[in-house]
Amino acid sequence: MRPVTLPFLAALATGAVVLSGCSAASTDTAGSTPSVVATTTQVADFTRELAGEQVELTQLVSPNQSAHDFDPSAAQLLALTNADALVINGGGLETWLDDAIDASGFDGVVIDASTGIELVAGGHDHDHDDEDHADEDEHSDDEEHAEDEHSDEEHADDEHTDEDEHAHEEGNPHIWTDPVLAAEMVENIAAGLADLDAIDSGALDASEAEYLAELDALDAWIHDSVDQVPAEERLLVTNHDAFTYFVAAYDITYVGSVIPGFDDNAEPSAAELDELIAAIIETGVQAVFSEQSIAPDAAETIAREAGVEVYTGDDALYGDSLGVAGSDGETYLGSQVHNVRLIVSSWGVEAADLPSILQD
Repeated sequence: MRPVTLPFLAALATGAVVLSGCSAASTDTAGSTPSVVATTTQVADFTRELAGEQVELTQLVSPNQSAHDFDPSAAQLLALTNADALVINGGGLETWLDDAIDASGFDGVVIDASTGIELVAGGHDHDHDDEDHADEDEHSDDEEHAEDEHSDEEHADDEHTDEDEHAHEEGNPHIWTDPVLAAEMVENIAAGLADLDAIDSGALDASEAEYLAELDALDAWIHDSVDQVPAEERLLVTNHDAFTYFVAAYDITYVGSVIPGFDDNAEPSAAELDELIAAIIETGVQAVFSEQSIAPDAAETIAREAGVEVYTGDDALYGDSLGVAGSDGETYLGSQVHNVRLIVSSWGVEAADLPSILQD
């Protein structure tokens, strides 16, 4: 992730102050409508489904934009400054969040959608042998240079405490890819919104119940679609490891990812690419899926070298981000339907008929 520099933060803070002076009248006239900022496209969509026009919602991450590498604008910092609540994905996804909160001076309620959800320890990595050797080398180096490292750690602790607070060491944060976990996220967001002033709890409860029913129907539909294919033939390769919870929920074998790990800013090595190509050929994977928020070049190269189909453009998956207005992935529900239809198509079957509750 591109680091957020102090001059950058200073510029944003200055911009927020100037904008706040220009917009004081508009915030004063906002009345009793709570102002809510949501970080990612997914939690913004959940918040929108739950609260509708009951809140004034600002979404930070744009459609088809990576949630890993993000810098808020001065206007977004201003929105955060004035917000009553901040809805976050949590789980360490928003590594830029502490800097944004510090720069904006936000002191409202944080609604963490990941609360109570157990994160898996890490992503799927197809380079296990290299990891084992790296661990051995690191252990050897630790023994040889223990004193120097201990001294460095003492200084690093003071410098990086805030930076590490939202680090990915907590686990894989892409929890929304499993609709059952998405339902838990929705429940967490609804509970947080219910505590805000001027929220109609009855309307909020009704919206929550309706949306949870849709998520339940989505989960059942995905099972119906995926279960048409024998478990040993459910193979998946994507741009990066954003689908850990999805593949676990539906008994899919994740053969590997073009970008190693679950941070889409990482760069694959030549050896890692060669290993993935070999795994694709060995396992019989039929396709490589690019993602809407990631450049498709590496995925196209991998697919070409392995002699399999590549899904890009409109047929790329929605992973880290939902899509633009009018696209299949404009909403969370739409993005999941889009993804599943394409994935099962790569296995040679058509998705099950979509239940009426999920039809527009």
